[in-house]
Amino acid sequence: MQSLDHIYQFKAALKNVAPPVWRRIQIADTATFWELHVAIQNAMGWEGYHLHCFEFLEKGKRVGIRIGIPDEEIGDWGDEFFCGWRVKLSDWFKKEGDKCRYDYDFGDGWEHVVFLEKISPRDKGTKYPRCIAGKRACPPEDCGGPWGYAELLKIIKDSRHLGYKDMMEWLGAPFDPEAFDCNDVYFDNAQKRLKDMLAHQ
Repeated sequence: MQSLDHIYQFKAALKNVAPPVWRRIQIADTATFWELHVAIQNAMGWEGYHLHCFEFLEKGKRVGIRIGIPDEEIGDWGDEFFCGWRVKLSDWFKKEGDKCRYDYDFGDGWEHVVFLEKISPRDKGTKYPRCIAGKRACPPEDCGGPWGYAELLKIIKDSRHLGYKDMMEWLGAPFDPEAFDCNDVYFDNAQKRLKDMLAHQ
């Protein structure tokens, strides 16, 4: 059995967006799915105020094992649902090549593929989680999902577009879809975020 003193290297890639947007994240295998959620949010650039869910699909099934935040408004998640802060990554990610789906903001429908690229020994001189690579800026929060983001990119490329002024005002600042720098990623304290979230439920 694998020792629980390893680092998982994940590639989290946003689906249905072109050109591709992705991040490469390293995190302890003893971390929970809540901690992975926070790390993905921080690395991608999401604000984190919408619901999320990890899903492991089993062959031949339309609905798989779901891990996330219980929410009464969604209704019955089914029997195969687990709270993310109670499940360790090593409980479900067993070997390199394992993957799952990660959904964020069920309204906009941001779907990611989370792929376990590598399992390696922990470097005692390194702080985890960390983002070691990535491409392109994260789409702005609440822009309407992949379709809305494609429309946003189309509009801001053309200053003569009728919607250009309104879109730039909505963005509030210049937006470069190609911009991303690992050095700009700051990781929140996942336990503090969990405590704050539970206090406001």
